[in-house]
Amino acid sequence: MEQKADSSPTRTGKRVKMKALSLWLVTCTAVSSALPFHPEKDNEEDAKLVQNYLNKFYAVEPDPNQLGWKINAESAAEKLQKMQQFFGLKVTGKLDNETLEMMKKPRCGVPDVGLYGFTLPGWKKTKLTYRIVNYTPDMSKEDVDKAVEKAFKVWSAVTPLIFTRIHKGIADIMIAFGTKVHGHCPRYFDGPLGVLAHAFPPGNGLGGDVHFDEDEDWTTGSAGFNLFLVAAHEFGHALGLSHSNDQRALMFPNYAYIRPSESPLPPDDISGIQSIYGSPPNAPDKRPTTPTSSEICGSQISFDAVTTLRQEVIFLKGRHLWRVYPDNSEAERELISAFWPNLPPGIEAAYENTKDQILLFKGNKFWVISGYQVLLGYPKNINTLGFPKGVKKVDAAVCNKNTGKTDFFIGDKYWRFDEKRQSMEKGYPRLTVDEFPGISQRVDAVFQQKGLFYFFHGPKQWEYDPIAKKVVREMKSNSWFHC
Repeated sequence: MEQKADSSPTRTGKRVKMKALSLWLVTCTAVSSALPFHPEKDNEEDAKLVQNYLNKFYAVEPDPNQLGWKINAESAAEKLQKMQQFFGLKVTGKLDNETLEMMKKPRCGVPDVGLYGFTLPGWKKTKLTYRIVNYTPDMSKEDVDKAVEKAFKVWSAVTPLIFTRIHKGIADIMIAFGTKVHGHCPRYFDGPLGVLAHAFPPGNGLGGDVHFDEDEDWTTGSAGFNLFLVAAHEFGHALGLSHSNDQRALMFPNYAYIRPSESPLPPDDISGIQSIYGSPPNAPDKRPTTPTSSEICGSQISFDAVTTLRQEVIFLKGRHLWRVYPDNSEAERELISAFWPNLPPGIEAAYENTKDQILLFKGNKFWVISGYQVLLGYPKNINTLGFPKGVKKVDAAVCNKNTGKTDFFIGDKYWRFDEKRQSMEKGYPRLTVDEFPGISQRVDAVFQQKGLFYFFHGPKQWEYDPIAKKVVREMKSNSWFHC
């Protein structure tokens, strides 16, 4: 099988919900501890299936190129919990019949978790080439060509992307059928059923390539596996999409036959692909109303939340975030889901605690994040932090690293939380303006840097000295972007 020269095995282009696929890693790494379950029938085949499934699709490895992000090896129970959470099953960390049945379903070979990149996902161009390297004997060449062409049209219909077929040479997207160990691909197929196909995210070398398991029965209809449906899914990966946990989405990892003529691309997939490439020409742009890099300097820009992360400041709005470094003149714009998949857009509050963890809030729920990983057991209800039941959301939050106390701002009041004791202090809520004279507006976002607080409301921010208890100066919210 002809392959593109793999000049850089590390991928950084990942998407909304995007999980960079650690596809250059061998899939059968050892489970870090004994399996935490005991099937009723003590079926060795089932136990082996579970171990292989978790290693293939839920093993997270640290990225050696990102030394600032540390990921601890996960136990099999933790991997199983992630799998159960992804598929909407009861999260127990133990094997049950429902979980086992889900693992036995035919599916895509791309992991559901993986390493996450720091750059916006997708190809840096809109004109892409593809080549069908070989054919399956299950179908006529004409039917394969039509299925592939139709699968690309699924994505070109909702984006500016243009796909052109070439018949020789190296294409952006190389399409091939193979069995077991095939070519130079670091992933192998497992025979009939199980993994049907896999793909690589945008990039050099294997980037963008799509492989189908020749041991499957490929068809144009409902018998066997419909090549068009599987190809459309894999092309989504080749364009930068990750798996979706929405069972209605084309990018859901498990195979399910649907009549193609009756099933337009679901909203979840359209939202994902348009967050990378935008809408097709002469069509209304249906991407979330998130400012572009040029619009960040608009006079009315505001932010949903702001938090620190070690030495940088992160500004969140809609589906995106901006990373601002103290010594860098340009902010880096990223997709929130490129860092933390499965988090909802529109985060309403965020802060970094004393353990270098980030807490993100939306509605009555919050998530705790360490590095790339959402900690197990989240989201939780904000009432678990000690808020009364009447509190439905948090507007802003900031942890004072000098005192170890976190202030939560809701309306014109604030609560104080002791990070060491993990409990809400008594005597709250109090009026914000009483503790922070000059801060009379509702707080949209707040963070601490070099001992000073920065309060945001709409397009304005106030630099506040907590020792002198006074506002030092008023600035525009985007003053951090060197506008």
